[in-house]
Amino acid sequence: MVLRALLFGIICTLAAPAARAEVLIFAAASLKEPLDQLTARFEDVVVSYGGSGTLARQVTFGAPADIVLLANTQWMDVLVTGGHVKGDTVMDFASNSLVLIGPQGHAPVPLTQEALNAAIANARLAVGLTEAVPAGIYAKAALQHLDLWESVQHRLAEVDNVRAALALVARGQTPLGIVYRTDTRISDAVTEVAVFPTESHPPIRYTGALGHGADGDAQAVLDYLLSGEGQDILATAGFLPPQDIVR
Repeated sequence: MVLRALLFGIICTLAAPAARAEVLIFAAASLKEPLDQLTARFEDVVVSYGGSGTLARQVTFGAPADIVLLANTQWMDVLVTGGHVKGDTVMDFASNSLVLIGPQGHAPVPLTQEALNAAIANARLAVGLTEAVPAGIYAKAALQHLDLWESVQHRLAEVDNVRAALALVARGQTPLGIVYRTDTRISDAVTEVAVFPTESHPPIRYTGALGHGADGDAQAVLDYLLSGEGQDILATAGFLPPQDIVR
């Protein structure tokens, strides 16, 4: 009887439809604080944070995201080309700045080979994956533009999202890291030691779109993100308005 009851329970579990929130959002890790505040205005919203490349790949494999919010247009292009999101809903909603960080109290670091190498010493430079994570892609472009890439490319600690790069510096596991300016606001353990010139890397574009399964509730969340109030929340967190990416 016990075995029969156990088998019946397993069959019922397998037969039951998978339950999920009304609105499932896949969002770049750097958006966590303002997006948590934004989505608190709604019921039945769940946000999954991660590196934009990882999230985009999950969507291509069939993850049922109602809204996708990425920190790089290239990954959104992959989703649009593959028919994984509604192409006519794609829009830019924020921008950011790229900075070099060190532990709290660290002196400014000039963006020169000599200064950067001295500051890294025998350790490593924390960055997002330079071929997949937007912050890492922007970091590589900036380092190449400033003729710093050759001297540091074999001394990188590459991680799967920008918040992991921030954590390495905050915990003292690396002396320096490259993150977004907004990331520095969430940790008292780090400080900004240099700002990468905007012309040294492609514009940092946060872009979003609706998934094919999205309904009116998902549209309402996306509309709020684009509204004046939603943009104010992003601005308070340090994000720049999307029009600031135009050069």
